[in-house]
Formats: sequence, structure tokens, C-alpha cells
Amino acid sequence: MTIRIDHVVTSGTFSLDGGTWDVDNNVWIVGDDTEAIVIDAAHDAEAIAEALGGRTLRAIVCTHAHNDHIDAAPALAAATGAPILLHPDDLPLWKQTHPERSPDGELADGQTITVGGAELTVLHTPGHAPGAVCLYAPALGAVFTGDTLFCGGPGATGRSFSHFPTIIDSIRERLLTLPPETAVHTGHGDGTSIGAEAPALDEWIKRGH
Repeated sequence: MTIRIDHVVTSGTFSLDGGTWDVDNNVWIVGDDTEAIVIDAAHDAEAIAEALGGRTLRAIVCTHAHNDHIDAAPALAAATGAPILLHPDDLPLWKQTHPERSPDGELADGQTITVGGAELTVLHTPGHAPGAVCLYAPALGAVFTGDTLFCGGPGATGRSFSHFPTIIDSIRERLLTLPPETAVHTGHGDGTSIGAEAPALDEWIKRGH
């Protein structure tokens, strides 16, 4: 069966450090006709479940634990039986949103998640959040970057639990080493590619050090 990437945009709010903002989130579904994983269960569990189209959900993978990326994860897990996976460094953020519900499993750097015959490798990319991860799928020529890398530069580092030099190191060491043609599927907004972002990121790297 052919593995594919499906995309759902959901809308809600992001809250941290006493502020709240309206946001649109990219939810990525990777799989074939029988099984899939969801990357970032944001805002609307029903819309995500509908996009699954009856496929078996193998895992709900959280790129990080800001509330707008995990708020629908428990409901989607309850509806599908799928485990929620999170890097343990983001547990303090997770508990701000879901104090009574822990993730079901941990993500670790170098871990592989297999779905539809394709492997996705977990890349720990702290900076936007301590436990931020990206998922690299070489068979798809794609990397799912959450809020670590966007079209136009790195993710925000102006709030709690974030650190600008760290995100620059993560991007330089873990993402810019990927093939330049690798498609970048982001947590918000338009996609891009590693090659398209590399020149601008040189300037960000200079600012970070």
C-alpha cells in the first residue's frame, strides 16, 4: 500500500505565561489505507478522527507540549485507543494543560516509529520547548518540525521553557544536515524545504552566537 501524508488545519487558542492567542494548527496524519499516526492532536479530536477515515491509529505523537499542540490528544486517545507519545523533557508543560492525564509513552532521540511500512526517526530538537522533537521520514522526503522550524526561520523563543541559542543549535545540527530537498511540514502556516531555509538560517545562526 502507498503511504501518504494527510493534512488537517484546526483552530483554537495558545496560552502560556498569562497570555492567550488565537491560532491555526497543522495536524499531520502519516500512514497508508489501514493504519496511521497523528502528529500533534490540536484542538479538534472529531475533525482529526474523521480525517483518519476508519484507519487504525497507532500513535499520537506530540512534537512538544504547548497546549495548542496537545489539547485534543486525550480525547483522540480515548476515541481510538492510541497511545500518546511525548518527550519527557516536556512533562512540565504537558501538566499545565492535562494535570490529571499523563502521556502513555516517551519519545527519545533516535527512536523510530514505523507506520505503513515507513520509518519516522525522532530528532530531539530543544529550544522552542525543552522536549521539542522533529520527525524525519526519509522514504517520504519529509520532516515534521512542529514549532522548531517554519517557513522563514526558527520557532519563537520569547516565552517560558524556550531558549534561542538552543533552538539555533538544534536547527543547525539536526535539521540543516538533512538533504536540501527535504520537505518541511510545520506546526503552523506554510511548508518549506530544508534547502529553502538554509540561507536565511545562516543569518539566524550568526545572531544566535
